[in-house]
Amino acid sequence: MLTALMILNGILAVFFLVAGGMKLLRTKEQLRASGQRWTDDFRPGTIRAIATAEVLGAIGLIVPLATGIAPVLTPIAAAGLAIDMGAATVVHSQRNESMLPTLGLALAASASAVLGFMHVL
Repeated sequence: MLTALMILNGILAVFFLVAGGMKLLRTKEQLRASGQRWTDDFRPGTIRAIATAEVLGAIGLIVPLATGIAPVLTPIAAAGLAIDMGAATVVHSQRNESMLPTLGLALAASASAVLGFMHVL
């Protein structure tokens, strides 16, 4: 079970590092030009906060479990990312955009949280 959790977390961490990093490094206008129309509904500071949460969540998926230092933080990070993607699903739904990517990530992060809590408890 630990191997499956680490593989899932590795895939999720790569995704959230890339997605969050992109949001941190690009301006709101650059994100909008790249097709991320949802940014129209948010201030630049809010976009940066979302990006920071995604990057920290990605780190939280890997580091605590891999080092054995406070491994309970790994499922907490996964739960936080699931909430983030759940909120993103709502935003995309309200904008009549595809919800499948964010819904899939929410489900994957939820599975990681459940597996992680089963492992540490």
